[in-house]
Amino acid sequence: MIVRPRPSALALFFVLRGSIIPRILARLIVITLLSCVVVWMYHRQLFSPAHLTAVPFSLFGLALSVFMGFRNNVCYDRWWEARKQWGDLIVQARSLARESAVLLAASTANPVQERLVRRCIGFGYGLAARLRGQDMVDAVRPWVQQDELDTLAGVRNVPDALLMAINRDLAACLRRGELSDILYQGLTQRVAQCAAIQAACERIKFTPCPFAYSLLLHRTAWLFCLLLPFGLVGTLEYLTPVAVIIIAYTFFGLDALGDELEDPFGLEENDLPLSALARVIEIDLLEGLGVRPLPDAVVPEDYVLR
Repeated sequence: MIVRPRPSALALFFVLRGSIIPRILARLIVITLLSCVVVWMYHRQLFSPAHLTAVPFSLFGLALSVFMGFRNNVCYDRWWEARKQWGDLIVQARSLARESAVLLAASTANPVQERLVRRCIGFGYGLAARLRGQDMVDAVRPWVQQDELDTLAGVRNVPDALLMAINRDLAACLRRGELSDILYQGLTQRVAQCAAIQAACERIKFTPCPFAYSLLLHRTAWLFCLLLPFGLVGTLEYLTPVAVIIIAYTFFGLDALGDELEDPFGLEENDLPLSALARVIEIDLLEGLGVRPLPDAVVPEDYVLR
């Protein structure tokens, strides 16, 4: 995710970090070259746009912008929903660690609370790795014991296995009389909320926008930008490439930005900073355990927070 102060009005035109231009540069070059060829043909009288005006393209462009705006709203809603789910995960992790510290503190020799907190931290890193297609076992390695790590090596859903291990520890505390039924239900409800957050993130990750809808917009944007120089050359002449590249930047940029926001869990510049969010959970929960020194928060590198 891009994290930077707002540039000045002049600097806005030269900012590339976080801009969509690198992704659509090849398309812009193609459209610009086509526009130059159309202008050359027009002035060589090899092409006459006698029956072409800008009016049909205006109506076509208006309809296309409406559909693209709708798709981008859908993609942004996925991005924002994912951010809300991770915000809720931070709340649930803090609450689970805080409540378990109070309710399980009667037995100082009992390592359940510390093991629960460390598994909770591992859940955050494991979920981030799962959503990014990375090695989940390697992500949780610092937070579980070696025997449990060997067990997790054969598990397909490592974050869910950590939640199950937390539930087993809480059930053992209930059987030993260290937790009452009501207190046990309160703690397991926190665990259930973490499982619900994981399911919501997986829903976003593994349910993309309908491909046919995205394909229709891709094709329509290309068709509009390819035909646009022919409709503008009779009016703008030598200024046709300038007008066309501005319009193409808008439509291709919206199209590419929608693709980027559709999967908010990736490693692209505008995706969510899952590593930074997992580090927030780690710092807060380790502080509750009294661990010192605490790890540093993840900071942006070249304005990008991962």
